[in-house]
Amino acid sequence: MFQNNETNGPENPLFADYLNKIKERSKKTRVYSPHQNTGLELAGILEDQAHKSLYIRLAKTNNPENLLRIAKGVAENKNIKNKGAYFMKVLKESKKQANENRNDQK
Repeated sequence: MFQNNETNGPENPLFADYLNKIKERSKKTRVYSPHQNTGLELAGILEDQAHKSLYIRLAKTNNPENLLRIAKGVAENKNIKNKGAYFMKVLKESKKQANENRNDQK
C-alpha cells in the first residue's frame, strides 16, 4: 500500500490554507437576482440572518415593496423582541386582509 510521509489531514499547512480560503469565500454573498437582494435586505432590517433563506423565498413569491414596507415598520418598533416572528405575523394578517378585500369586491 502507498504511504505518504506528508499528512493529508488538518495538520498539513496546505489543507489548513485551503480550509481558510473556503471559510472566507463562504462569508461573501453572491446575489444573482432581485428577490435574493430583497430577501437579504429583509434579513438585515429584521436583524435575523439565521432565516435569510426564508426571506429570499418570501421575496420571490410576494411583492418586494410591500415586504420591505412591513419590515421597516416592524424594525421601527423598539418594543419588539423577535422582529422576524412579528414580521411573519404582520405579513400573515396583511395577506388575510387582502384576501378579504378581494372576496368583498366579488
